[in-house]
Amino acid sequence: MKTNRRKFISNAVVGGLAATALPLSSCATGTSTNQSTDLQERYAKLDAILKQPVLKKELFSSPVIIESVELLRHERSFLCRVRSTDGAEGMSVGHFGMNTLFPIFLADVQPFFIGQDARELDLILERVYIYHFNFRYNGITLGLPLATLEFAILDMLGHIANKPVGQLVGEIHNTDVGVYMATEFREKPLEEHFALIKETVAEYDVQALKIKVGYQYAGTKDIHYKGPIGKTEKLIPLVRETYGDNIALYADSNGYYTVDEAIRVGKLLEEYKYEYFEEPVMFDHFEDIKAVADALTLPIANGEQDQSFVNFRWLIANDGIEIVQPDNYYFGGMIRTIKVARMAEAFGKTCTPHMSGGGLGFLYDIHIVSAIPNAGAHHEFKSLETNVEFECPTSPLKVQNGKLKVPTDPGWGVTINPDFVAKHKVVTM
Repeated sequence: MKTNRRKFISNAVVGGLAATALPLSSCATGTSTNQSTDLQERYAKLDAILKQPVLKKELFSSPVIIESVELLRHERSFLCRVRSTDGAEGMSVGHFGMNTLFPIFLADVQPFFIGQDARELDLILERVYIYHFNFRYNGITLGLPLATLEFAILDMLGHIANKPVGQLVGEIHNTDVGVYMATEFREKPLEEHFALIKETVAEYDVQALKIKVGYQYAGTKDIHYKGPIGKTEKLIPLVRETYGDNIALYADSNGYYTVDEAIRVGKLLEEYKYEYFEEPVMFDHFEDIKAVADALTLPIANGEQDQSFVNFRWLIANDGIEIVQPDNYYFGGMIRTIKVARMAEAFGKTCTPHMSGGGLGFLYDIHIVSAIPNAGAHHEFKSLETNVEFECPTSPLKVQNGKLKVPTDPGWGVTINPDFVAKHKVVTM
């Protein structure tokens, strides 16, 4: 491994909750005679971190019994509303993927939560994977419904404790969250692709940008088309030369490359001083990810698609990545994401959660980042466009000087317009 890719994490605060709870001595690289022992020590350390509770149960002096869970729908818009037996209420906005996955929410997630004590949310989120053998779904199929419900419960608990959600799961480390403009357009010819990048970046006061490299044919049925030949090799220097050294640049291939191709493109990214290379090869090809990481000084990021703690455990223990990227929806919510961040922190690595779609996805993302001591300098941002009608008294929720201010009111810090909520009707099987 080329150890100078560690330079990326210089902005991270190493030695927070997970690191203080467990000594860092096992991080030392072993010699050839003790590598196996060292790896087992790393795994043991990560396993111990996963057992540590996240939700601050001590904030609640009496049980918070979940009396009802409702999934509400208006056209393609979903809301989740939870109520306790004491009358407390919380609400979340569902990911657009709920349009497909709502039957799993209703049949396999919702019933397990009703009657549970919300103070036991860590354990509930663990055991729901066993209920109805839900682990067979795993990944985004279970993650989206689970996160939608968890976000509503955290909103309710935040109002009960009179605290923003970040203070329910840790301390507030980031009151303002730096963002990068996430762009797409990889299927377009170079000139059109670059024009769209410039147009998108110009909409917001951002100081960081992520581009797509390689080509994925996710949007086409043409199984032979490989994308514009040589476009990536022209785009990488073009973006740097256009924006100069005053903007942080990131690149994402969404698993497009083979190991050799990823290394070749990674060296070009190094030459033009990009900050990291996201998903250079397929996300679950762990040995390939490590092979790319070992060949580059450029930090490697991975985790948007990951389905379990085991995946992150292997990549962290084997030093295959520098940046972990659990998605706030795909991975099943805030508490599970915080656990991955703690695992990364214990080994001096950075957490930059991925933000997928959803009416208030950007809001949930910055709250999660607010409670992560080893957060990266910039976090995913796609736009502030949303169909949700809401008010946020403690933050303008505008990108100012490249950052979004995290709301400080209880729960998620927003009030969804009752008239907007009223348009939604309860979904049943």
